Amino acid sequence: MSLSIRNQIPGTVASVTPGEVMATVKVRLAGGQEITAAITREAVRELGIGAGSAVRTLIKSTEVALATGTVEGLSIRNQIPGTVTEVATGGAMAGVKVAVAGGELTAAITRDAAEDLGLAAGSEVIALIKSTEIALRAVP
Repeated sequence: MSLSIRNQIPGTVASVTPGEVMATVKVRLAGGQEITAAITREAVRELGIGAGSAVRTLIKSTEVALATGTVEGLSIRNQIPGTVTEVATGGAMAGVKVAVAGGELTAAITRDAAEDLGLAAGSEVIALIKSTEIALRAVP
């Protein structure tokens, strides 16, 4: 299945915590870090996922924010450290590729933000992703 979502990182479901309508799914990524996705209980059932299931985390590049240091006092649970490998700037936007353990993330941020943060190849960053912005695809 071809998708326009650039960020597709493989992992294994560590746990599923169901709620009334939504569930939180903790996924251990290929690089060892853990990421949390908030998806509907219906999606969990339809995907047939549970602890030990192979999945791909799907994250739109526009949903990845970047910080140049540790961020505390924030509700965003997914904070993945990485190193910038490339910054491609255009008139208004910048595409920033970040190497993370076990894969790569692309963040689409404003050009002004990339410049203000001083992002360049080799910059250490933290990728911030809300759990509600992560989709999952079951891997057969």
